[in-house]
Amino acid sequence: MSHPATTTPEDTRSNRDVVVVADLHKSFGDVEVLKGIDLSIHRGEVVCVIGPSGSGKSTLLRCVNLLEQPTGGAVFFDGEDITDVDYDIDEARSRLGMVFQQFNLFPHLTALGNCMLAQMNVLGRSKAEAREVAQRNLERVGLGERGDAHPSQLSGGQQQRVAIARALSMDPELMLFDEPTSALDPELVGDVLSVMRSLADEGMTMMVVTHEMAFARDVADRVIFMDGGVIVEEGHPDQVIGDPTEERTRSFLQRVLDPTHVDPGAEDRKYAERHRTNSAGITPAEIGRVGPVGGRGAGTDPVS
Repeated sequence: MSHPATTTPEDTRSNRDVVVVADLHKSFGDVEVLKGIDLSIHRGEVVCVIGPSGSGKSTLLRCVNLLEQPTGGAVFFDGEDITDVDYDIDEARSRLGMVFQQFNLFPHLTALGNCMLAQMNVLGRSKAEAREVAQRNLERVGLGERGDAHPSQLSGGQQQRVAIARALSMDPELMLFDEPTSALDPELVGDVLSVMRSLADEGMTMMVVTHEMAFARDVADRVIFMDGGVIVEEGHPDQVIGDPTEERTRSFLQRVLDPTHVDPGAEDRKYAERHRTNSAGITPAEIGRVGPVGGRGAGTDPVS
Protein backbone atom coordinates (compact mmCIF):
# COMPACT_ATOMS: atom_id res chain seq x y z
CA MET A 1 0.00 0.00 0.00
CA SER A 2 1.15 3.55 -0.60
CA HIS A 3 0.30 6.39 1.74
CA PRO A 4 1.41 10.04 1.70
CA ALA A 5 4.02 11.05 4.24
CA THR A 6 2.97 12.79 7.44
CA THR A 7 1.94 16.33 6.56
CA THR A 8 2.62 19.55 8.44
CA PRO A 9 0.64 22.79 7.99
CA GLU A 10 3.62 24.27 6.14
CA ASP A 11 3.45 21.47 3.58
CA THR A 12 -0.17 22.29 2.76
CA ARG A 13 0.61 25.81 1.60
CA SER A 14 1.90 24.52 -1.71
CA ASN A 15 -0.10 25.93 -4.60
CA ARG A 16 -0.40 22.38 -5.81
CA ASP A 17 -2.51 21.08 -2.90
CA VAL A 18 -6.11 22.18 -2.49
CA VAL A 19 -6.92 19.69 0.28
CA VAL A 20 -4.65 17.77 2.63
CA VAL A 21 -6.12 15.23 5.05
CA ALA A 22 -3.73 14.27 7.86
CA ASP A 23 -4.25 11.25 10.16
CA LEU A 24 -8.03 11.64 10.02
CA HIS A 25 -10.13 9.61 12.45
CA LYS A 26 -13.89 9.53 12.83
CA SER A 27 -15.91 7.50 15.33
CA PHE A 28 -19.62 7.16 15.87
CA GLY A 29 -19.90 6.05 19.48
CA ASP A 30 -17.68 3.00 19.87
CA VAL A 31 -17.45 2.39 16.12
CA GLU A 32 -14.35 3.83 14.46
CA VAL A 33 -15.30 4.52 10.85
CA LEU A 34 -12.12 6.29 9.68
CA LYS A 35 -8.84 4.97 11.04
CA GLY A 36 -6.09 7.42 10.24
CA ILE A 37 -6.62 8.62 6.66
CA ASP A 38 -3.82 10.54 4.92
CA LEU A 39 -4.33 11.99 1.45
CA SER A 40 -3.90 15.11 -0.62
CA ILE A 41 -5.81 16.45 -3.60
CA HIS A 42 -3.88 18.58 -6.05
CA ARG A 43 -5.30 21.55 -7.89
CA GLY A 44 -7.00 20.40 -11.10
CA GLU A 45 -6.92 16.74 -10.05
CA VAL A 46 -9.87 14.33 -10.21
CA VAL A 47 -9.77 11.77 -7.40
CA CYS A 48 -12.33 8.96 -7.35
CA VAL A 49 -12.91 7.04 -4.12
CA ILE A 50 -14.27 3.52 -4.51
CA GLY A 51 -14.99 0.70 -2.12
CA PRO A 52 -17.78 -1.38 -0.58
CA SER A 53 -20.68 0.09 1.36
CA GLY A 54 -19.65 0.90 4.91
CA SER A 55 -15.98 1.39 4.03
CA GLY A 56 -15.97 5.05 5.13
CA LYS A 57 -16.03 6.71 1.69
CA SER A 58 -18.93 9.07 2.29
CA THR A 59 -17.84 9.79 5.85
CA LEU A 60 -14.44 10.85 4.53
CA LEU A 61 -16.07 13.14 1.98
CA ARG A 62 -18.34 14.68 4.62
CA CYS A 63 -15.36 15.25 6.92
CA VAL A 64 -13.60 17.24 4.20
CA ASN A 65 -16.19 20.01 4.48
CA LEU A 66 -16.99 19.26 8.14
CA LEU A 67 -20.52 18.06 7.63
CA GLU A 68 -19.12 15.43 9.97
CA GLN A 69 -16.74 16.59 12.70
CA PRO A 70 -13.58 14.45 12.75
CA THR A 71 -12.69 12.71 16.00
CA GLY A 72 -8.98 13.24 15.39
CA GLY A 73 -6.53 14.49 12.80
CA ALA A 74 -6.87 17.54 10.60
CA VAL A 75 -8.17 18.76 7.25
CA PHE A 76 -6.33 21.58 5.49
CA PHE A 77 -8.02 23.58 2.73
CA ASP A 78 -5.80 25.98 0.81
CA GLY A 79 -3.24 25.66 3.60
CA GLU A 80 -5.66 26.52 6.41
CA ASP A 81 -6.63 24.03 9.11
CA ILE A 82 -10.41 24.07 8.80
CA THR A 83 -10.74 21.68 11.76
CA ASP A 84 -9.37 24.38 14.05
CA VAL A 85 -12.16 25.52 16.36
CA ASP A 86 -11.41 29.16 15.55
CA TYR A 87 -11.64 28.71 11.78
CA ASP A 88 -14.67 30.13 9.95
CA ILE A 89 -15.97 26.93 8.35
CA ASP A 90 -18.79 28.79 6.58
CA GLU A 91 -16.17 30.76 4.65
CA ALA A 92 -14.51 27.52 3.54
CA ARG A 93 -17.81 25.91 2.59
CA SER A 94 -18.57 28.87 0.33
CA ARG A 95 -15.61 27.65 -1.77
CA LEU A 96 -16.46 23.95 -1.55
CA GLY A 97 -19.20 22.65 -3.85
CA MET A 98 -21.09 19.59 -2.58
CA VAL A 99 -23.37 17.31 -4.61
CA PHE A 100 -25.26 14.69 -2.60
CA GLN A 101 -26.80 11.33 -3.43
CA GLN A 102 -30.21 12.91 -2.98
CA PHE A 103 -30.63 16.18 -4.82
CA ASN A 104 -31.67 18.31 -1.81
CA LEU A 105 -33.36 20.93 -3.97
CA PHE A 106 -35.92 23.28 -2.44
CA PRO A 107 -39.24 22.03 -3.88
CA HIS A 108 -40.91 25.45 -3.76
CA LEU A 109 -38.16 27.11 -5.82
CA THR A 110 -37.53 26.88 -9.54
CA ALA A 111 -34.28 25.57 -10.94
CA LEU A 112 -33.10 29.16 -11.25
CA GLY A 113 -34.23 29.95 -7.71
CA ASN A 114 -32.34 26.98 -6.31
CA CYS A 115 -29.19 28.17 -8.06
CA MET A 116 -29.63 31.79 -6.93
CA LEU A 117 -30.43 31.47 -3.24
CA ALA A 118 -26.97 30.74 -1.77
CA GLN A 119 -25.34 33.26 -4.10
CA MET A 120 -27.46 36.04 -2.63
CA ASN A 121 -27.44 34.87 1.00
CA VAL A 122 -23.81 33.75 1.27
CA LEU A 123 -21.88 35.63 -1.42
CA GLY A 124 -24.00 38.80 -1.25
CA ARG A 125 -24.65 38.95 -4.97
CA SER A 126 -27.51 41.02 -6.29
CA LYS A 127 -30.58 39.25 -7.62
CA ALA A 128 -29.68 40.24 -11.18
CA GLU A 129 -26.10 38.99 -10.89
CA ALA A 130 -27.20 35.77 -9.19
CA ARG A 131 -29.74 35.14 -11.94
CA GLU A 132 -27.12 35.68 -14.64
CA VAL A 133 -24.68 33.25 -12.98
CA ALA A 134 -27.43 30.69 -12.34
CA GLN A 135 -28.61 30.82 -15.95
CA ARG A 136 -25.06 30.41 -17.21
CA ASN A 137 -24.52 27.32 -15.07
CA LEU A 138 -27.86 25.78 -16.00
CA GLU A 139 -26.79 26.13 -19.62
CA ARG A 140 -23.47 24.57 -18.66
CA VAL A 141 -25.27 21.40 -17.50
CA GLY A 142 -27.66 21.35 -20.46
CA LEU A 143 -30.73 22.80 -18.72
CA GLY A 144 -30.69 26.37 -19.96
CA GLU A 145 -34.33 26.17 -21.04
CA ARG A 146 -35.60 24.63 -17.79
CA GLY A 147 -34.83 27.49 -15.41
CA ASP A 148 -38.51 28.13 -14.61
CA ALA A 149 -39.25 24.46 -13.84
CA HIS A 150 -39.76 23.26 -10.28
CA PRO A 151 -38.03 20.06 -9.10
CA SER A 152 -41.28 18.09 -9.37
CA GLN A 153 -41.33 18.91 -13.08
CA LEU A 154 -37.85 17.50 -13.67
CA SER A 155 -36.51 13.96 -13.95
CA GLY A 156 -34.09 12.66 -11.36
CA GLY A 157 -31.16 13.17 -13.69
CA GLN A 158 -32.26 16.73 -14.43
CA GLN A 159 -32.63 17.45 -10.71
CA GLN A 160 -29.11 16.22 -10.08
CA ARG A 161 -27.81 18.42 -12.87
CA VAL A 162 -29.58 21.38 -11.25
CA ALA A 163 -27.82 20.44 -8.00
CA ILE A 164 -24.49 20.51 -9.87
CA ALA A 165 -25.37 23.90 -11.40
CA ARG A 166 -26.26 25.17 -7.93
CA ALA A 167 -22.85 24.14 -6.60
CA LEU A 168 -21.06 25.63 -9.63
CA SER A 169 -22.87 28.92 -9.12
CA MET A 170 -20.83 29.46 -5.95
CA ASP A 171 -17.58 29.41 -8.00
CA PRO A 172 -16.07 26.59 -5.94
CA GLU A 173 -12.39 25.72 -5.84
CA LEU A 174 -13.23 22.08 -5.17
CA MET A 175 -16.27 19.96 -6.06
CA LEU A 176 -17.24 17.06 -3.80
CA PHE A 177 -19.56 14.39 -5.23
CA ASP A 178 -21.11 11.78 -2.93
CA GLU A 179 -22.30 8.97 -5.23
CA PRO A 180 -24.21 11.45 -7.41
CA THR A 181 -25.75 8.77 -9.65
CA SER A 182 -26.76 6.21 -7.01
CA ALA A 183 -30.36 7.45 -6.79
CA LEU A 184 -30.90 7.58 -10.56
CA ASP A 185 -32.46 5.16 -13.00
CA PRO A 186 -29.74 3.62 -15.19
CA GLU A 187 -30.88 5.47 -18.31
CA LEU A 188 -30.48 8.83 -16.53
CA VAL A 189 -26.93 8.24 -15.29
CA GLY A 190 -25.19 9.12 -18.55
CA ASP A 191 -26.19 12.79 -18.65
CA VAL A 192 -24.93 13.41 -15.11
CA LEU A 193 -21.63 11.64 -15.78
CA SER A 194 -21.26 13.60 -19.02
CA VAL A 195 -21.53 16.87 -17.09
CA MET A 196 -18.96 15.65 -14.57
CA ARG A 197 -16.63 14.59 -17.37
CA SER A 198 -16.93 18.09 -18.88
CA LEU A 199 -16.02 19.65 -15.53
CA ALA A 200 -12.95 17.42 -15.34
CA ASP A 201 -11.96 18.44 -18.87
CA GLU A 202 -12.25 22.10 -17.81
CA GLY A 203 -9.77 21.51 -14.97
CA MET A 204 -12.16 21.50 -12.03
CA THR A 205 -10.67 19.92 -8.91
CA MET A 206 -12.98 17.06 -7.94
CA MET A 207 -13.27 14.39 -5.25
CA VAL A 208 -15.84 11.81 -6.29
CA VAL A 209 -17.21 8.91 -4.25
CA THR A 210 -18.63 6.57 -6.85
CA HIS A 211 -19.55 3.04 -7.87
CA GLU A 212 -19.24 3.98 -11.55
CA MET A 213 -16.05 2.09 -12.40
CA ALA A 214 -16.02 3.10 -16.07
CA PHE A 215 -16.20 6.78 -15.10
CA ALA A 216 -13.45 6.35 -12.52
CA ARG A 217 -11.19 4.59 -15.00
CA ASP A 218 -11.78 7.04 -17.83
CA VAL A 219 -11.87 10.37 -15.96
CA ALA A 220 -9.95 10.07 -12.68
CA ASP A 221 -6.31 11.06 -12.34
CA ARG A 222 -6.13 8.90 -9.24
CA VAL A 223 -8.32 6.19 -7.71
CA ILE A 224 -8.45 5.42 -4.00
CA PHE A 225 -9.84 2.09 -2.80
CA MET A 226 -11.11 2.12 0.79
CA ASP A 227 -12.25 -0.69 3.04
CA GLY A 228 -12.71 -0.94 6.77
CA GLY A 229 -11.99 2.75 7.31
CA VAL A 230 -8.51 2.70 5.75
CA ILE A 231 -7.00 3.33 2.32
CA VAL A 232 -6.14 -0.12 1.02
CA GLU A 233 -4.74 0.94 -2.34
CA GLU A 234 -4.37 4.08 -4.43
CA GLY A 235 -2.81 5.04 -7.72
CA HIS A 236 -3.52 5.58 -11.40
CA PRO A 237 -6.87 4.11 -12.55
CA ASP A 238 -5.14 1.68 -14.91
CA GLN A 239 -3.27 0.26 -11.94
CA VAL A 240 -5.95 0.26 -9.21
CA ILE A 241 -8.85 -0.84 -11.43
CA GLY A 242 -6.98 -2.56 -14.24
CA ASP A 243 -4.23 -4.36 -12.31
CA PRO A 244 -4.69 -4.01 -8.54
CA THR A 245 -1.96 -5.26 -6.24
CA GLU A 246 -4.08 -5.86 -3.13
CA GLU A 247 -6.22 -9.01 -2.87
CA ARG A 248 -9.06 -7.08 -1.26
CA THR A 249 -9.14 -4.65 -4.20
CA ARG A 250 -9.20 -7.53 -6.68
CA SER A 251 -12.05 -9.22 -4.77
CA PHE A 252 -14.13 -6.03 -4.70
CA LEU A 253 -13.64 -5.30 -8.40
CA GLN A 254 -14.48 -8.87 -9.36
CA ARG A 255 -17.81 -8.57 -7.58
CA VAL A 256 -18.53 -5.16 -9.10
CA LEU A 257 -17.39 -5.87 -12.66
CA ASP A 258 -18.53 -9.51 -12.89
CA PRO A 259 -21.30 -9.92 -10.30
CA THR A 260 -22.73 -13.16 -11.71
CA HIS A 261 -19.50 -15.12 -11.20
CA VAL A 262 -18.85 -14.96 -7.48
CA ASP A 263 -18.65 -17.48 -4.66
CA PRO A 264 -21.96 -17.18 -2.74
CA GLY A 265 -21.23 -16.26 0.85
CA ALA A 266 -17.59 -15.42 0.19
CA GLU A 267 -18.09 -11.71 0.82
CA ASP A 268 -19.80 -12.38 4.17
CA ARG A 269 -16.87 -14.53 5.26
CA LYS A 270 -14.32 -11.95 4.10
CA TYR A 271 -16.20 -9.14 5.81
CA ALA A 272 -16.22 -11.04 9.09
CA GLU A 273 -12.49 -11.70 8.75
CA ARG A 274 -11.64 -8.08 7.91
CA HIS A 275 -13.56 -6.74 10.88
CA ARG A 276 -12.48 -9.37 13.37
CA THR A 277 -10.39 -7.70 16.06
CA ASN A 278 -7.53 -9.20 18.00
CA SER A 279 -6.98 -8.82 21.74
CA ALA A 280 -5.70 -5.27 21.20
CA GLY A 281 -8.78 -4.25 19.24
CA ILE A 282 -6.90 -4.05 15.94
CA THR A 283 -8.46 -5.45 12.77
CA PRO A 284 -6.41 -7.37 10.19
CA ALA A 285 -6.80 -4.45 7.77
CA GLU A 286 -5.03 -2.17 10.27
CA ILE A 287 -2.15 -4.43 11.22
CA GLY A 288 -0.01 -3.55 8.22
CA ARG A 289 -0.54 0.17 8.83
CA VAL A 290 -0.29 0.24 12.60
CA GLY A 291 2.48 -2.33 13.00
CA PRO A 292 2.94 -4.56 16.04
CA VAL A 293 0.64 -4.22 19.00
CA GLY A 294 1.64 -1.11 20.90
CA GLY A 295 3.17 0.44 17.78
CA ARG A 296 1.28 3.67 18.40
CA GLY A 297 3.02 4.08 21.73
CA ALA A 298 2.03 2.78 25.10
CA GLY A 299 -1.09 4.33 26.49
CA THR A 300 -1.93 6.16 23.24
CA ASP A 301 -5.59 6.45 22.32
CA PRO A 302 -5.85 5.08 18.71
CA VAL A 303 -8.64 7.56 17.94
CA SER A 304 -6.83 10.70 18.99
